[in-house]
Amino acid sequence: MLSQDFNQVKKSLADYEKNREEAIIKSRDIIKLSKQIVYALHRGDFKGATASVNKIKAKIRGLSTKNYDTSIVSVAFQEYVEAVCYYDFIKFKKIKNFKQLGVDAESYLMGLCDLTGELVRKAVSDAIKKNYKDIVAIREFVEEIYWEFLKLDIRSNDLRRKADAIKYNLKKLDDLTLQIKK
Repeated sequence: MLSQDFNQVKKSLADYEKNREEAIIKSRDIIKLSKQIVYALHRGDFKGATASVNKIKAKIRGLSTKNYDTSIVSVAFQEYVEAVCYYDFIKFKKIKNFKQLGVDAESYLMGLCDLTGELVRKAVSDAIKKNYKDIVAIREFVEEIYWEFLKLDIRSNDLRRKADAIKYNLKKLDDLTLQIKK
């Protein structure tokens, strides 16, 4: 009797490990594609970014929300949000909400925090290119994100730490905006 129970336990553990490894591999793929989207956009490669966005949307649907004792799945969802929202902001000047992206609220918020850092990089690049109009639009958008975050009662330490970065990113954008208006 005990041998049968242990055989079931063995199978359960093997299934868990198989699913865990699949989630890790899929998460790595999503993180890699996220970075490719962001870097393509920073280089002005919209064709490459669009191709990667199409790939990442297909991959994110296949990623389990179970974390399997690893944080990589959560990181993959956050990176996905950051990359797709950055793409949407650059292309359409607006972003999708968490339901449209098919992610949970915390992954969405964490991704938005990271998005503000990419927007600062974009603004600096725009300043170098003397594309001042976009800098003001980026600053206004980051300010809007910041004000929305101030309305939240954030309990998660990780999210609170990332949300604090929005304030510093907004300060960088304020300083940059003041510099270009001189």
